[in-house]
Amino acid sequence: MTTNNLDIINELESSVRSYVRSFPTVFTKAQGYKMWDEAGKEYLDFFSGAGALNYGHNEPSMKKKLVEYILDDGITHSLDMASTAKIDFLNKFNDVILKPRNMEYKVMFPGPTGTNTVESALKIARKVTGRTDIVSFTNGFHGMTIGSLSVTGNSMKRRGAGIPLNNTVTMPYDNFVNDESMDTLDYFERFLEDNGSGVAIPAAVILETVQGEGGINAARMEWLQRVEKICREWGILVIIDDVQAGVGRTGTFFSFEPAGIKPDIVCLSKSIGGYGLPLALTLIKPELDQWKPGEHNGTFRGNNMAFVTATEALTYWEDPTFEKSIQDKADTVTAFLDDMIEKYPAMEGRRKGRGLMQGIHSDVEGFSEKVAEHAFKRQLIMETAGGHDEVFKLFPPINIDEDGLQSGLAVLEESIKDAMESMNLDKETAKQ
Repeated sequence: MTTNNLDIINELESSVRSYVRSFPTVFTKAQGYKMWDEAGKEYLDFFSGAGALNYGHNEPSMKKKLVEYILDDGITHSLDMASTAKIDFLNKFNDVILKPRNMEYKVMFPGPTGTNTVESALKIARKVTGRTDIVSFTNGFHGMTIGSLSVTGNSMKRRGAGIPLNNTVTMPYDNFVNDESMDTLDYFERFLEDNGSGVAIPAAVILETVQGEGGINAARMEWLQRVEKICREWGILVIIDDVQAGVGRTGTFFSFEPAGIKPDIVCLSKSIGGYGLPLALTLIKPELDQWKPGEHNGTFRGNNMAFVTATEALTYWEDPTFEKSIQDKADTVTAFLDDMIEKYPAMEGRRKGRGLMQGIHSDVEGFSEKVAEHAFKRQLIMETAGGHDEVFKLFPPINIDEDGLQSGLAVLEESIKDAMESMNLDKETAKQ
């Protein structure tokens, strides 16, 4: 039966589909960190909707609130009209997230997806500063619409635009040249200082503190702090794209918190809706909120069902032990990945990322893809990242229990062994 249904996908769905190629089965049910397919097979989900399901599938308290809201004929669609669901979310987001962190932002609802929030961030930065150029960084990924693609590094995705992508300048991300003695920001600063560089003073810099699609590259805290310092000196706005790395994925609600920086604009989507329902926020410092009414809009910017689940999701963050639990689980993942690198040197691996956004970069061509392939055969869902899919990465739900985490890690080790065997890597070098 599964084969027949996949035949329908192959026959009727566009060739642009991607994840169904990596996970060739038909899923029917999901709960927490588990999914089931038509054949009744149970899978461990360490993919989490590419970071859109930080709290897992069908989280019970969010599901209850959502069902109650629907059965009570709550507003589903309202553009940006006022609704009780929106007001509840704004109040709770301000009380639970912004105020305790001494943050003051206006909350913009730009449309339902990550690329919507990035597009709005680029537009307001250009509007406020009167400048046109945006500085982005190598291996960055910010979305699939034209503005977001212009600040995305992946050449294959950029080619999909079909037109030149202008008014952006790409600078090297932290450790891009694999030389710890070189601070890539020296290069950036030199461009700003030299009138012959060909680089105009930009409106903004946009970056991910941990580059998800680009290879789980984590910037050092001091590098992020220097980015902010340079931008303040030159009157350049700082945009942090926290679409994937935010909402607890790296251990704190905002990924930039450990660096102590104060971005001018923050982009949030994916897990901000809590339940996997589409929602995006653009957080703008009040003095920069210079939009004219309706100057940026979208039909689905008022997703009230997502407001309901997003509000309930913030309940997790009322308890300070929740954040600590994420960090404890991240320590477990870090120790496990370091152990794998030491235990199986033939995969030529090095650990990437931080929090529950980590993986192993393998210098063996095709190895990471093989690990993900064998993991799926063992009913563990995970994916790869990087320009050549050279990193296999772990994105378990941030509220996963210890048994679930350990079960997934055990399957991953077996998948590493499978990949080594299938590629005839030197098993003699594996430490028993």
